[in-house]
Amino acid sequence: METKRIGDTFRAFQDRNYVLFFAGQSVSQIGTWMQRTAIIWVIYSLTHSAAMIGLAMFAQQFPSFLLSLAGGVAADRYDRYKILLITQTASMIQAVLLAVLVLSGHYLIWEILVLGTVLGIINAFDVPARQPMVHEMVKNKEDLANAISLNSAMVNLARLIGPALSGIVLQQFGAGVCFIINAASFLAVITSLLLMRFKPFVPPVVKKKVITELAEGWTYLKQTPNIAMLIALLLCLSLLILPYDTLIPVFAKAIFEGNAATYGYITGAIGLGALIGTFFLASAKRGADLRKFLLGSIIVLGIGLMLFSHTSYFPVSLPFAVIIGLGSITPMSASIAVIQTEAASHMRGRVMSYVAMAYFGMLPLGSLLIGIISQKIGAPATMFCQGILAVLIALLFIKLLYQSKQPIAE
Repeated sequence: METKRIGDTFRAFQDRNYVLFFAGQSVSQIGTWMQRTAIIWVIYSLTHSAAMIGLAMFAQQFPSFLLSLAGGVAADRYDRYKILLITQTASMIQAVLLAVLVLSGHYLIWEILVLGTVLGIINAFDVPARQPMVHEMVKNKEDLANAISLNSAMVNLARLIGPALSGIVLQQFGAGVCFIINAASFLAVITSLLLMRFKPFVPPVVKKKVITELAEGWTYLKQTPNIAMLIALLLCLSLLILPYDTLIPVFAKAIFEGNAATYGYITGAIGLGALIGTFFLASAKRGADLRKFLLGSIIVLGIGLMLFSHTSYFPVSLPFAVIIGLGSITPMSASIAVIQTEAASHMRGRVMSYVAMAYFGMLPLGSLLIGIISQKIGAPATMFCQGILAVLIALLFIKLLYQSKQPIAE
């Protein structure tokens, strides 16, 4: 029985392309989290401002909001495999430029913000292509939720290892080395892509104007409230709740009186909780109601934020950080799994572009908002309010999600 359960948890590994994708992304994501941690710490160390951290996240994520719809159209029109090769190579170049800038010792905040904006533009085309690619890698579509959950588990394992490793590297060698490691990590994902085998890409027979395809995507969402409501939920979370990470450096340095390693350990603990949550989701039986996982995890997130916000002793904060992680990534993973399963195949790229728009559009605005509010009322009070809001949002959407649920059209 136990062997069967373990086999069910990793059943998506039966597909060669997915195994290659998983292996390459595992290495790359560790580098990505190292870079993300290093950038936030460098900016906070220079400015001691949560609002400036919010601005940095805004600069990186808002371009993805502006261009994600165009990225979705590109993902539906062109070969997603080639798009990924281009975006991953471009991301590697961005990391190299960031490393050169910081290692030179002559850098300003605005230069880091510009390179963050470049990465946001790249991600606008990467995300709408990469998520539907997982669908193409898995032959048995009943295993799609499992593949997406394992993918999230991999991201969160990196979220556990990357920040902790970054904290150590920051203390010993500086931020520039973190950026070099991230640049090198992209070689793994590019190699894995080159080793994959897909059927020859067949372009759409009729190519419509971009604005027409965007309008079709919007019309499709209006006709499928079960998907539209999930995107609305992600929008609320991205604006009001998920930007809690803007406050973590403040807790690490100002409240716990720690250093870069302290910040890395807190972020790593959040990653551990997220890893546990995604493996729990991956172990869900075929046909399980993922909406229950989604709503339950939001309540867990809210509880974790409230507990963490009122902790002033660092060791006690780590278990609460694990609880935050347990609830923070599952809403995104569960929503993507449901959307990928229920969306029509010819609309997946555009639907995922709306998901990316909700996430990348609201998250930077939320980061700015949370940063500004924390400057007024303090980081603990701000995070406590976020915890309360998370629980209220979950209770509100319990009724809305199940009212909008409808059978999937054949």
